[in-house]
Amino acid sequence: MITRRCFCSSAPRPWLFVGLGNPGDKYKGTRHNVGFEMIDAFAKAQGIEMNTLNCKAIFGQGFVGDAPLLLAKPQTYMNLSGESFHDDMDLPCGVLRLQDKGGHGSHNGLKSVIYHFRGNREFARLRIGIGKPPGQMDPKAFLLQKFNASARERIDTALQEGVEGLKLLLLKGLTEGARRFNTEQKYKHIRLQTMPT
Repeated sequence: MITRRCFCSSAPRPWLFVGLGNPGDKYKGTRHNVGFEMIDAFAKAQGIEMNTLNCKAIFGQGFVGDAPLLLAKPQTYMNLSGESFHDDMDLPCGVLRLQDKGGHGSHNGLKSVIYHFRGNREFARLRIGIGKPPGQMDPKAFLLQKFNASARERIDTALQEGVEGLKLLLLKGLTEGARRFNTEQKYKHIRLQTMPT
C-alpha cells in the first residue's frame, strides 16, 4: 500500500526555511549567497525539488520524517528579503549558530524581515559565518567576492553541517536541536577563529 503525505489540516504545521541571497549568476558563489547555498544543499540532501515560483520566491516542499517543510529562496535581492539563513561577518568563516530569536545585527536582509514582521524578532535563524573583511576592505566588496579555496572548503563543510543541524531541528524541536548543534559548533568556533582563511 502506498500512502501519500500531504500538507493538510490534520498534519503538523509545516516549517518554512528561507535562505537569503541575491538572484542571478553574478552572485553565485559569493559570500552574500551562502543562504541560497544552504537551501540548495538541504533540498538536495532531502530530495526536494526547488521548482515553484510564487510570491517573488523559488519554493520547494517535502518532508523530513513526518515534519512537513517548505524551502524558499527570495528573488527580491538581499535588502528586501525574507527569513532564516544569512551570512554573518561576526562569526569565523564556516562556523554556524542556530538561534531561536535575535536582532538584525546590521544585516539589511534581517532588517527587512523584522520590518515586515511588524517588529517581531522571534523567528529562528541559522547564522553562517563568512569571516571579516581583511584590513580596511569595504564590507560590501567583501560580501560580493567569491570565496578563496580555503574559505570555500570551510563553507562546503559548514553547509553539510547545516543540513544535519536543520534535520535535528525538525526531528528534535528548536530548543533541543539548537542546544546539540550549537555545542558542536562552539568547539569549531574556538578552533577556527584564529586560523586564517
